[in-house]
Amino acid sequence: MAIGKNLDQDDSYIVRFCKVVLGWDYFRLVTDSKKYEQGIGDGKAFGLKKVKDTYEDVDDYISTYEPLLFEEVKAQIIQGQNKEDEVIEWRQGAIKECEDNGEFYFPSVVHDSVAGEFIAQNDLLLLSKEKFDRIPTSYAFAMVEHRVKADESMQCVRLRMYLNGEDKQSIDENKSLARVINMRSLVSRSGSSVYILKICSLSTIFREYVALQSVGSLPFKDLILKAPKEIRPNEKAWRVPGPLMDYIRTDHNESQQGAICEGLSRKPFVLIQGPPGTGKTQTILGLLSALLHSTPGRVQSERGLRGEVLDMPIEEKFNHWAKACPWLTGMNPRDELPTDGGDFPINGNELKPEVIDPARNTRVRVLVCAPSNNALDEIVLRILSTGVRDQNNRAYNPKIVRVGLKPHHSVEAVSMDKLVEQKRREQTSDDKPKGGALDFETIRAQILDEAAIVFSTLGFSGAAVSKLNRGFDVVIIDEAAQAVEPSTLVPLVNGCKQVFLIGDPEQLPATVISPVAVKFEYGKSLFKRFQSAGYEVKMLQTQYRMHPEIRSFPSKEFYHDALEDGDDIVSQTKRPWHRYKCFGPFCFFDIHEGVESERSGKGSWVNEDEAEFVIHLHERLVSKYADLKSSSRLAIISPYKHQVSLLRERFKEKYKSEASKIVDINTVDGFQGREKDVAIFSCVRANRDGRIGFLSDSRRMNVGITRARSSILVVGSASTLKKGDEHWKNLVQSAETVQREENGETKTVNCFLKVSKPYAVFFRDENLNTMLSSEFPAPKAHAPVKTSVVVSHNNETTDAGGMADDQEAADDYGEADGGGYDDDGGGFDED
Repeated sequence: MAIGKNLDQDDSYIVRFCKVVLGWDYFRLVTDSKKYEQGIGDGKAFGLKKVKDTYEDVDDYISTYEPLLFEEVKAQIIQGQNKEDEVIEWRQGAIKECEDNGEFYFPSVVHDSVAGEFIAQNDLLLLSKEKFDRIPTSYAFAMVEHRVKADESMQCVRLRMYLNGEDKQSIDENKSLARVINMRSLVSRSGSSVYILKICSLSTIFREYVALQSVGSLPFKDLILKAPKEIRPNEKAWRVPGPLMDYIRTDHNESQQGAICEGLSRKPFVLIQGPPGTGKTQTILGLLSALLHSTPGRVQSERGLRGEVLDMPIEEKFNHWAKACPWLTGMNPRDELPTDGGDFPINGNELKPEVIDPARNTRVRVLVCAPSNNALDEIVLRILSTGVRDQNNRAYNPKIVRVGLKPHHSVEAVSMDKLVEQKRREQTSDDKPKGGALDFETIRAQILDEAAIVFSTLGFSGAAVSKLNRGFDVVIIDEAAQAVEPSTLVPLVNGCKQVFLIGDPEQLPATVISPVAVKFEYGKSLFKRFQSAGYEVKMLQTQYRMHPEIRSFPSKEFYHDALEDGDDIVSQTKRPWHRYKCFGPFCFFDIHEGVESERSGKGSWVNEDEAEFVIHLHERLVSKYADLKSSSRLAIISPYKHQVSLLRERFKEKYKSEASKIVDINTVDGFQGREKDVAIFSCVRANRDGRIGFLSDSRRMNVGITRARSSILVVGSASTLKKGDEHWKNLVQSAETVQREENGETKTVNCFLKVSKPYAVFFRDENLNTMLSSEFPAPKAHAPVKTSVVVSHNNETTDAGGMADDQEAADDYGEADGGGYDDDGGGFDED
């Protein structure tokens, strides 16, 4: 949505948003940001209130969220100019002309074309009379309305500025008034020279603002405000065809079936919680099959049982019939599969387009959203690969379109740009009559209207559906617990009959930049708020990812011990390296001599000792089990980005250009939704006071330790973690009493290992042999070369023996396959 467009219902929201943001003093925001955060107190003086579980009315709701949303805008502005290693790029331009509508100034600024790609619609800019080496005499914010190409070498942008009032919060009120007057004079003179600095894009947060202001007109307004504990079931629940129901029963476990049936009850809001490894994506596919091919339940009438007749105008009924039975008005377009990807991409499988049942008189339209491109594309890829099922349990590729920016290359065939390009080629092909070619917007609307499922990120969903003749029947939001509530409202603005919120509040929360907004719980998702208010949540309970020893702790700590293991999970996750206690399935290494430090005082912590130990641990593991020397199988995870940078540097020094192929190193956030065979988790924090910062966020702990299928190896300071947080204390203690099945018996095994320098000695064969499982025989003993180094297994002391330096790891293990350093957490590993 462009802020400059005249959308009747949004005009007042545009005016208010722009007056607030464009009226701020840039230097006031930057210089007072930290002081403001420290003095915020309970927030009453600033109009700030903590997010609640329920609200009295719309005014109560908006008065809570709107100030926090503006705090997030401020944080984005400040962050935009505080990025590390980023050079401030000024662009020089000239005022071409300026309009004044009494509230806003609309200058058109001409600048060279090289700068054209750096300025986009809805960008927030700073205009100034001179570059900043001190506070200038004339400066103000401006919003990009739209861009137009002036000629081959120049670009022209139309801006919106609010210069009709002084900012009472500015550094000096008299200087503020002078600044505003100076800017009015500057932008009103044709030919005036100005400097332009891009601050950030506000497209997404503006859509969230419009959605927030529109909450009073949503069909679910009262439900959103009150989050009632009980909702009366709909008597007209969807009825699933027999063959399709058989598929749901045989291909989904009991809790997945329960979640799908909950959706078919036609409750307006359905919440499905998917803990790690419980088949959330599989459940979504089953749900889509059911929604697309079920029929309204039969209801009692005076004439007996009859099918429900949807209440809609006759014209819309004809539209539904035409789409369900296109052969009535011409050739069925689904009879032909395109050969170049097109609407039904061919991916080497035998899936085909849907065979339409002529008896069907309804056509459910579904919008699937997610907060991020990666989460969204995971579902798109699964549908392209496996399809969905029709009423006869036949797999097929439904018509889908992926709307928005940066689609993964594997799903480009169904991206909006590719489909528009295809339709344009069809219009101009030699065997078709020539006529007036349809413009981009018309083709785009056609594609959206034909699609059974539309995929979009939450932020882009407002733009995706803004030009449709009607909204969607069903909106499914995946990873709903990772989105702030105003973002979740965006796809609901155009109306729908049913909403599915699917996610896990016990995993990563929404990203909120503003510390002030975080303090007042702006990051609490709609999913979490409903759950806290007592709204019914269906939880998927059978996990298919983790070895039971990995599953045990998160199940008890975060899911009321409700998680259970899928069939044969032990045999599927048992690995040869489990013969050694220190290689998993679960082990905690206490680096009690480790020291934390801040790199360059930038607020992100590192621990050199942990990094050194992790390198030794990795080297010994891959020297014994060479197939783990692959980034597709082994990950190193840390909550701190500077620890991630340090580890990458060390591995690059050791393995040169092959480092990214040998091991995947990333932050916890970067691994959300992904999995590896082995994960090494570096906790970093080590101090006497138990200060662990945002490591105390249990959701990051949960994500970090559940990325592993067969082994999770945690490296940290036990004393610091136990002092700093109850969850970490429980994790450390659980490592001391791991329940393990050995030789048909359940035994308690101590997997808490204290480690001292030099770390290489810990991994000598002589010491490793003391940690062998009773299920595996000890290798033939060799006479050890004694050293004075002592390694302690919790309170048990063992003489390590062995060689004084590390010479056993081979230098070359052949070529490894795998991903590498994926900063955005890419990949499509299913949760």
